[in-house]
Amino acid sequence: MKPLSSIFFLLFSIISFSQTKVKDTITRRAHIVFMQNGNAVTYKPETPPLIPIAGAPKPSYSYLWELGDGHYSKEAEPKHVYKTKGNYTTRLAVTNNYDNGKPPATRPKKVAVNEITDTNYKDIASIADQNGFAILKNCDPIPDQEMVVVVSYQNLENYVSSGKLYLFYNEKQFKNNNFELVDFRTYANEREVKENTVAAVDDLDDTKSYLAAAENTFKTKKYRNTTTEEDLDASLADANKTYHNVSVLEFDDANPGETRNLFYTFKTTPEMIKDTSATVTMRGIFVPSRSYKNHKIKNLEMEIVTSHDPNKMGSNGSFMNYRLVRFKRVNFKTRFQNNGEGPARMIRLETDIPDMFDKKTFQIEDMYPKCPICPKDEEPTVSCLDTIIKKNQIFFTFKNIYLPGSEQKNVHEKDSTKGFVKYSMKFAEDFHKVKTRSRTAIIFDKNEPIITNYATTRFLPGISIGVKAGYNLYPDLENPTSYFVGATISPFKSYRFYWQAEWLNSVNKYDSATNVIDEVVVNPNGVKQRQRTTTSTENKSVNWEVPVLIRYNINNYIGVGAGLQANFNVSQEQNQTIKIESFEGDSEKFIINTRTASNAVKSSFSDFKTGLLFDLTVGAARIGPSLGARYVINFEQNFNYFQFYGIWKF
Repeated sequence: MKPLSSIFFLLFSIISFSQTKVKDTITRRAHIVFMQNGNAVTYKPETPPLIPIAGAPKPSYSYLWELGDGHYSKEAEPKHVYKTKGNYTTRLAVTNNYDNGKPPATRPKKVAVNEITDTNYKDIASIADQNGFAILKNCDPIPDQEMVVVVSYQNLENYVSSGKLYLFYNEKQFKNNNFELVDFRTYANEREVKENTVAAVDDLDDTKSYLAAAENTFKTKKYRNTTTEEDLDASLADANKTYHNVSVLEFDDANPGETRNLFYTFKTTPEMIKDTSATVTMRGIFVPSRSYKNHKIKNLEMEIVTSHDPNKMGSNGSFMNYRLVRFKRVNFKTRFQNNGEGPARMIRLETDIPDMFDKKTFQIEDMYPKCPICPKDEEPTVSCLDTIIKKNQIFFTFKNIYLPGSEQKNVHEKDSTKGFVKYSMKFAEDFHKVKTRSRTAIIFDKNEPIITNYATTRFLPGISIGVKAGYNLYPDLENPTSYFVGATISPFKSYRFYWQAEWLNSVNKYDSATNVIDEVVVNPNGVKQRQRTTTSTENKSVNWEVPVLIRYNINNYIGVGAGLQANFNVSQEQNQTIKIESFEGDSEKFIINTRTASNAVKSSFSDFKTGLLFDLTVGAARIGPSLGARYVINFEQNFNYFQFYGIWKF
């Protein structure tokens, strides 16, 4: 039989082990497998098992193949015909949808093409439908994971051209950088150049720095689709004001109609914003010819995610300035994917609408599948999007459509199974500075609804500076007068609770109690006489008060607060006057002599006091003018006082 101590030790070890969370250090890997026949190569991924998420749709993989010659494919098992002999490096980025693990890591695979047996070669597909410039991603960003961005450009001119490509990333509106550029790969001899972030576009035919005056102000533009612009100075200055980082590449000798692809690998940083409803962007600027200032602009929008879920809701209202959003349109976007084995003919999105938005300003910005708005009061017979606005919801219904399922036979392109609705609204007439949350129920035909994440909107704290002036009333002092002016700082137009700090400069004056002493003295002649000594003291000071309080706005007109206060005398002066009166004899009838003497004592930065305060304001509680009253309880006897003031917050 084991000793009792050994049994206790064994039990303790089991309990400790069961309570210790073992970190999973195993990296899932996917392998590139290929079958080759001369210059024709068929690729196939070997992937680890998927880990389903409870309650989520069936998990699946999606792929982005970089085929080593500038081509790419999003098919699961692509077949590619290489044009020339050579050694090619194929890369694969695997995205795990509805999966409870990290994306599988892959290693590049070398493919040697030693003979040309298949002449059925196809050039890179034209992107003329996107105005010759396109940006796509293999997945949405997850903190501390890698993602691939593909930038495609096409020479739409009828002559050979040489130009530049810019890819801006890491928006300045976020505190930390969201992306780190790990690597980029080119296949048409594009070369990286360095440029200052602020400078003039004097000579576009060389590699000198682009320059845009910092003092110029440019309106921020929305690039919903690829746009063509002419003012390159303004476009670069606007991008440099918006983003921290930029990659600049030059290219040469692009033939008419030729399309080229660039591949960027980004690693999202651990400090990346964690808001899963936030939208982050990258911006591409394509200068087709370095001899001209004409250029194309494309924004790539991405939602922050914690897992790769194609059914998602996001908003660009994650960090708004409350002062500037009165007439701003806030965009919302709901994405969905048909993961069924057959096509969806009807898709309904039941979306929450926060109270602070004005549903009368609702408008649809974009959608897929593309279709017109359904006619009112009649049953549609063609594909259309129906919208029903209710009190707290908007229903979007795609009718008579055909959206393939990702598990459907002969469906190779996963993107064809995805759709979205993008819409915008303005704020209502009276909206408060509060965070909102909304989500969408997605229903494919008659299946059970899929519930998305919450899309949040929130406001930056903002700064409100106030000016304050008033009168202090000291009931325990004699003949007091005290006036003050000061400043306050607090968040701009907070809804309920908020912190406020103040600095007040007061000028004070009060009298100390007058001291009178009557006595009978014997003068030098030996005669008794009455003598009265009157001592009076006047106190003057310049006082600094530094209150810090937490306030609560009961409504738009009344606010209350409480906090702590420290004050000390910056300068203090005490003037003492001594008056000596001598009377004839022992009575007060006849004054025979009066003498007066005075002295002054000055000091600075003395008499430090602390205390509690309670506050009430009536007026414009959040912004604008109001009147207030405050009672200060000092941790010193006979120095409690009332404060009456007016304040204006800006």
